[in-house]
Amino acid sequence: MATRAETLGRVKVFRTAKRKRGRLHQSNLTAYLMIAPMVVLLSIFVLYPLGYAVYLSGYRISFYKGNQWVGLDFYRYVLDDPRFWASVRVGFKYVAMTVPTMIILAFLLASLIRSLSGWMATVLKTTVYVPAVLSSVIASVVFVFIYQDQGVANWFVGLFGIGPVAWLNDPGVSLAAIAAPGVWLGFGISTLILLAAMLDIPQSYYESASLDGAGFFRKSRYITIPLLRNVFLFLIVTGVVLTLQEFLLPLIMTGGGPVDATNTPNLFIFNSFRDFTPYATSFSLAASLILFAVLGAVSLLIFKAVNSVKAVDG
Repeated sequence: MATRAETLGRVKVFRTAKRKRGRLHQSNLTAYLMIAPMVVLLSIFVLYPLGYAVYLSGYRISFYKGNQWVGLDFYRYVLDDPRFWASVRVGFKYVAMTVPTMIILAFLLASLIRSLSGWMATVLKTTVYVPAVLSSVIASVVFVFIYQDQGVANWFVGLFGIGPVAWLNDPGVSLAAIAAPGVWLGFGISTLILLAAMLDIPQSYYESASLDGAGFFRKSRYITIPLLRNVFLFLIVTGVVLTLQEFLLPLIMTGGGPVDATNTPNLFIFNSFRDFTPYATSFSLAASLILFAVLGAVSLLIFKAVNSVKAVDG
């Protein structure tokens, strides 16, 4: 039989465990209460509309007749439409032009700002953020004037003996012309994100590398880039998702032309919705959901390719 001391010890352990469970339950309840507003908002404005869109995509929607169940017919129509796949290709070309350029420029500028001090660093940080507060509409109008026959772009290439270029009317260069304001609008916030991450890297790492004779490129390769791996992952994923959904720049600057050279997926869906065919709503809804699946698949592939790991100091 257990002695009185052993019995009291077991009772004490049981009470201690019970108190810990009570505190843990209270902590969990507090956490649930704190995330409840976000879960409610997410359910109302994201999950419910997404579920309802999936439900409606199975119907032939008409404003003049009752909805008719057709199953996956409109998904097949979208997948069989060559213009949809052409718009996806345009979207990926746009991503390839903007995201790498934006990240490289942001990294170089963030490295420059990090090496400065005082008012010069403050001025650069403020200046580089200015494009982020401008709307895509304003940027589109500004760059349309830049690309005119007598605009700044043609004046610049004329310095190298190149004749006037029809920037927005030539299928070979129109997408690149739209990518320029896309990079300009996005690289400012990317620069500040990378700068904040760089400032979190201990200065002692760079001092040790300097003692070994390492220059900027070796420090970047062996210190900065590996420690910013997860930051680059964030910028790549968000950059790909946002640029693949580009809409306003091609809409205002080219309207998707010439010959669909700048017809991005969202612009294709928008034009399909405005089409005067009887079931344009159902078609554009199915195309939107397919694009949603494409974005999810691309994000998953990026995560797998980068194989993110947690950076640990020490």
